[in-house]
Amino acid sequence: MSEATGGTASGETAAGRVVVQRGLFFDELEPGTVYAHRPGRTLTEADNVLFSTLTMNTQPLHLDAAYSAGQPYGRRLVNSMLTLAVMVGQSVSQLTQGTLVAQLGLTDIAFQHPLFHGDTLYSQTRVAAKRLSGSRPGQGIVTLEHTGHNQDGTVVATFTRTALMWTSEGFPQPGGEARRG
Repeated sequence: MSEATGGTASGETAAGRVVVQRGLFFDELEPGTVYAHRPGRTLTEADNVLFSTLTMNTQPLHLDAAYSAGQPYGRRLVNSMLTLAVMVGQSVSQLTQGTLVAQLGLTDIAFQHPLFHGDTLYSQTRVAAKRLSGSRPGQGIVTLEHTGHNQDGTVVATFTRTALMWTSEGFPQPGGEARRG
């Protein structure tokens, strides 16, 4: 298969052209570039209740409408861990799908404003830095700065993510061999 730009691998088959969706390789990421992830995701009451109960987070601010009515925001809040998970998820198809080796860490996590049931979460990612790995040939470390905002443009969350990514030359091909130029 030959590589095409824009995050796809393409090839020819008897049935026609085949395009495989993937994220970007380490060498395709440029520091300073901002990726706007679309579509947004409208977070529903069902999303919030299912995520909160699945993760055993019994915080009444997420589950108990009567309790939340007496709290400062007057209604239930979307679980901040759901916000974080959706923001990472929104970036996958554009940046890391199939090109991520491992997520190394999340830092500087801040939740500036709550999300409520029915709010739509949009996010973007800025490539802050990158460097080749000194101990893992064919891989590099990328620092990504994520920002999430609601439908009104209010920033709701920010965090920095460090990821270990494949280079295009190091990416293993079927059979376990790395691609060779």
